[in-house]
Amino acid sequence: MTNLVPWRQRLSTGTEDIQGEVIRWYQETRHSKAYLPTMIWGTLQTEAYAGVILRQVVEFLGIPDDVQAGVAKRMERQQVLYDGEHHYDVILGEQALYTNVGGPTVMGGQMERLLRDFDLPSLRLGIVPATAEVGMAPEPGFHMYGDDRVHYELVSSGVDITDAEEIALHNKAFGFLSDAACYGDDAKTLIGKALAFWSGE
Repeated sequence: MTNLVPWRQRLSTGTEDIQGEVIRWYQETRHSKAYLPTMIWGTLQTEAYAGVILRQVVEFLGIPDDVQAGVAKRMERQQVLYDGEHHYDVILGEQALYTNVGGPTVMGGQMERLLRDFDLPSLRLGIVPATAEVGMAPEPGFHMYGDDRVHYELVSSGVDITDAEEIALHNKAFGFLSDAACYGDDAKTLIGKALAFWSGE
């Protein structure tokens, strides 16, 4: 089953309510996966980075401006990284380290945050190098909440997939992405290079 809800409908009261909804998803799911080819995973975003993203959402969609409250909720959601009860397998495209969200200062702080939290027991963070060969056609980013749901964020809508066969294909795709990704010190090196870039070194 696939459920599609337009963002203007889903965010009709602003960004805070949906952040609360996402908190519930994360709290209820012990093991989640996420692939983001061009931006930083929300649960690892700094306050500054998240503020730029949510400001863009508000202005693009013309929804009520509650960016400050939305950012506060996004920061609250990050507590799942530290509670010892959840695990996240996250893959970023190398481009995510260079997509300019808020300028060098924001991006530099974001790279520092990735390096700081890289070794959290709750997190397995991989980076797909820009030149890596992946055994599948390029796909947009997606989030997997356990084995029950896959979530996509499109330009105009959020899409949730709950069909078991489709979820199995997403698990297969995630496996290909994981095989192509760098982990450990190799991934840290890529993040460190991005930090040097944003620091002007």
